[in-house]
Amino acid sequence: MTVRRWAAVPVLAVLLAGCGIRATEVPTDFGPAPSRVQCAQTEQDVSTQASRGLPVQVFLLCRSSLVAVDRTVRVPDGAVDSERRVLVAQELLDELAQTPSAAEKEAGYTTDVRGGMTVDGPRPGDPEDALRLSTPPEDLTSYALAQTVCTLSDSAAAEGDGSVILGGPDTEPVQRYECTAEVRSRPGTQAPPSTGVTGGE
Repeated sequence: MTVRRWAAVPVLAVLLAGCGIRATEVPTDFGPAPSRVQCAQTEQDVSTQASRGLPVQVFLLCRSSLVAVDRTVRVPDGAVDSERRVLVAQELLDELAQTPSAAEKEAGYTTDVRGGMTVDGPRPGDPEDALRLSTPPEDLTSYALAQTVCTLSDSAAAEGDGSVILGGPDTEPVQRYECTAEVRSRPGTQAPPSTGVTGGE
């Protein structure tokens, strides 16, 4: 058996040579496999954030999913609840429309929300916590709608139940949109669930 094994060594060497594989005694080191941290940020100091304004979170896109990113917004002191809700919503929309910072871009963050979108409070007949966007929700891209719904529903602009009531600038009825786990993980294909609401809801 030992003789057969030694006899097989030259044959194996010939086969390897025929495949273009050379044996070498020199150690090779190409370094570690390339890696890049995706969808991660350096956490900012909470006290520093608070000094700049109200700490909030907005949902940006990263690797085709929604990821919460820390931001701050400024809301005037003394604003009544209805006014405060609209002011916070506008600040959040503006944050979503901003180009991600260099560090965020490096981590893979993008946004599909375009600048210039404004928000108003409810029209007569709308629920009191409804928000009217200058761009009808159905005209937003699937990514932009998911970013908007998840950001607003998780803020002081909504009731904090994971949903937000949105409508467009016209007289079309408002809809209650929900930010679900499926929407956060697949915003490009999973639209935020929506249901009709009335003024009493």
